[in-house]
Amino acid sequence: MFGPPGHAYVYRVYGMYTCLNVVCGLPGSASAVLIRAVMPIDGVAAMRAARIRHDLEARVATRHAGTDPAARDRIVRRVGRLWAAELASGPGLVGAAFSVDTTVDGVDLCAAAAQLRLQEPPEREDERIVETPRIGIGYAGEPWLSRNLRFFLDDEPAVSGRSHGPTPANGPMPV
Repeated sequence: MFGPPGHAYVYRVYGMYTCLNVVCGLPGSASAVLIRAVMPIDGVAAMRAARIRHDLEARVATRHAGTDPAARDRIVRRVGRLWAAELASGPGLVGAAFSVDTTVDGVDLCAAAAQLRLQEPPEREDERIVETPRIGIGYAGEPWLSRNLRFFLDDEPAVSGRSHGPTPANGPMPV
């Protein structure tokens, strides 16, 4: 979080999720943007497979037991039914869908050769950026609770923290 702009700041939460942030301030100042959701435009099958791997590993880690075939089948079916927009629709799910772990911490996300990197989005007309207060920070108190520091594109189906109806174009892939 104190590194150069455009670099990854990665940390684990709840012992099972990895959160990806993009450092955006001057070196030495704590400033980063948490990537809360990603709308897949390519690689949906790979993201789905990564989510299944993550969910299986999380089950083993939190239950201290091996994964029985019935539990594995339930996970595969559950993740297989997710709409593409749901695969990375939360900060921990971004990490799971892209197999982000703490080895990515400090990586230059703007480097063309980086395995995980930021890219220009496809052109979209009539984009409207929505600003809202952050979510999940009830512990922080004011002024952080009411400041509009959460941004997303209006009508974007892959936004965490609000429900969306499924869109057939981004439907589940057969498993």
